[in-house]
Amino acid sequence: MDRWENELHKYAELAVKVGVNVQPGQTLFVNAPLEAAPLVRKIAKTAYETGAKHVYVEWNDEALTYIKFHHAPEEAFSEYPMWRAKGMEELVEQGAAFLSIYAPNPDLLKDVDPKRIATANKTAAQALANYRSAIMADRNCWSLLSVPTAAWARKVFGDLRDEEAIDKLWEAIFRIVRVDQDDPIAAWREHNDGLARIVDYLNNKQYKQLVYEAPGTNITVELVDGHVWHGGAATSQNGVRFNPNMPTEEVFTMPHKDGVNGTVRNTKPLNYNGNIIDGFTLTFKDGQVVDFSAEEGYETLKHLLDTDDGARRLGEVALVPHQSPVSLSNLIFYNTLFDENAACHFALGKAYPTNIENGAALSKEELDRRGVNDSLVHVDFMIGSAELNIDGVTKDGKREPIFRRGNWAFELKSSV
Repeated sequence: MDRWENELHKYAELAVKVGVNVQPGQTLFVNAPLEAAPLVRKIAKTAYETGAKHVYVEWNDEALTYIKFHHAPEEAFSEYPMWRAKGMEELVEQGAAFLSIYAPNPDLLKDVDPKRIATANKTAAQALANYRSAIMADRNCWSLLSVPTAAWARKVFGDLRDEEAIDKLWEAIFRIVRVDQDDPIAAWREHNDGLARIVDYLNNKQYKQLVYEAPGTNITVELVDGHVWHGGAATSQNGVRFNPNMPTEEVFTMPHKDGVNGTVRNTKPLNYNGNIIDGFTLTFKDGQVVDFSAEEGYETLKHLLDTDDGARRLGEVALVPHQSPVSLSNLIFYNTLFDENAACHFALGKAYPTNIENGAALSKEELDRRGVNDSLVHVDFMIGSAELNIDGVTKDGKREPIFRRGNWAFELKSSV
């Protein structure tokens, strides 16, 4: 790790000051794999220097996860430690910031019965529902970033030795999250400003529908009335700016849960809880998936869709130009945090209430009446490519180009 000492320091600064934007007297909760220890220590030091009161770290170890899925009794996957769920809710109430370091092995659970995984996922989702709702409503600052692990690096750079593969992955991550620049914090400020200009343009348009056309994809997505586009930096309910995802190249909003019709085909593999789903199509009618297929991971996809009614409906539509820095790396990361920022994507499951006017203040019943999807899951999958065209349909029925050949089809007026 000595080789990356300077970059790790800058990455920690970025995570603390731009990612979660730690405030004086605040608690920071970090969830991280054991391999992230060198970075986590720098994050903790930076957080305390910035004024944090506590830094709590929860380590996870995929070797232990693998052991449990292979050797624990069936009933273990129907139980969740409620002391942990209550602890997360307490941290939310205390105004903590939440930082997750996400670097899963894409093939960790490929030889595990998908039903076991689905049961464990549903159990955890039910137990953590209150915490998750608070995070998705931006009640607290939260952020997601990644570090290389040997298993993940092997998946991305399979022809290299572990050490070389990890170095290559570090190089890619630092370039994509702008750590390789002289002043990453200033670079992120500029990047957020650029995304904000696109957000303003789309919010002013208030398109009624988006129409997608590409090989294997022909789908129309109705947007909820009063939808709100977001992208780049977000603002917590107590007014603190933060960046939920690092990297981020997307702008996103809310589809109407009953207003999706047509067929869509994925363009990048989906790493879902230690399994790969790929070569899949989803056919929607009146918002719901009524047919699906997959060349790889069919059973995993089936269990995902069967989680609950909302898992068969869309909760997010996101636009990402094909010329994004992640896409230009020409790598498949098998990590949704990166792959979703290389391509336009949809998300099955729960919608972000912040994507509709005053959504965070609306009751579940009112959100449902407005067409907002609810689910125990929120799973992004990539559909963008250099062949994707998207039109926006105005309220008076006029079609306007948004994407052509995978990139923005409009020009924004300079703010200078």
